[in-house]
Parts: sequence; structure tokens; C-alpha cells
Amino acid sequence: MASPGRPEEPEPIDHEGAAARESMNRRAHFVEISIQQAMRRREFDDLPGAGKPLRMRHTHDPDWWIRSKIERERLSGLGPPALTLRTEDAQLDERLDALASESAVREHLDDFNRRVVEARRQLQGGPPVITPTRDLDAEVQRWAARRTTRLREASERREREAAEEAESRRARGWRRWLGVR
Repeated sequence: MASPGRPEEPEPIDHEGAAARESMNRRAHFVEISIQQAMRRREFDDLPGAGKPLRMRHTHDPDWWIRSKIERERLSGLGPPALTLRTEDAQLDERLDALASESAVREHLDDFNRRVVEARRQLQGGPPVITPTRDLDAEVQRWAARRTTRLREASERREREAAEEAESRRARGWRRWLGVR
């Protein structure tokens, strides 16, 4: 506002700022038109990740790229022992069930327990090792019980399939005898 008796000075005109704003507006308009044309050509249909939620990380993670690589490539066995042992502990029963003998189960459990104890002894920081060691005898008994159950279920399934096949053969024989197809 001007003081009484003094004429008001005009504000300087910022030609460079106005030109920059105009350039930005033109660029934004061009981008918007390009997007609309691509949408009409259906170039955005069937893109990878379509229909899936965005993975938004709420905290700053400097290692986001390696974490996404590990998830995308489904890499395992990477990371601090505390975390890899937790994952292995959660999947241990499945791994033991794939083994064929008690000695192989005991050997696998010995190796697992040894690695848990070694991880507890390391003083390199990182997350604490909370994975418990496994009792060999109790785990072998659980493995044997699961194995017995699996073998019994497989035997019952084979018997059921054999009975169904025999019934199917009898039905086909009757249909053939009757001339019905």
C-alpha cells in the first residue's frame, strides 16, 4: 500500500517465471493427452501387477531394493542366521517328512541344533536368536507317527482306487455284454 503523497510503484514483471509456468502447463497438457490416447489404445491393459494392491512402505527402508529382489526371485537362505533359522524351524516338519530313514532325520536335526547353538554364540548384533533347539528323540517319535499316518493313508487311498477301478471294469463289462456304450 502506498503512503499518502507518494505514488505507488509497479511490481516488476517476472517474464522468466511466467514463461516457465507456461512451459510447465504445456508439458502437463501434452502428458495428459498422451496418457488419454494410450488408454484409448488399451496400452495399459494387462500390465504386470494389474489388479494387485500397491506395496507401500510406510517407513524409510534403505534396503528396499534388496528386499524386493529377494521376494521377487524367491531367494532363501539369505539374511542373518536368526531369521533364516526361524524360517527353517517353521518348515522343519515338512523337511523331516521328506526324509526316508530315522538316521537321516537324526542327522538333519543334529545339523539344525548345531547351527542354532552357533548362531546364539555369535556376537555380531542383529536380531536375537529365539529359535529353540529340537529334542532328537521327541522329534524322531513325531516323525515316525506322521510317517505311519502317511503310509496308512496312502495304503487306504490305493485300496480305494483299486476298488473303484474294479467297479469301473465290472460296469464296463456289463455295458459291453449288454451292447450299451
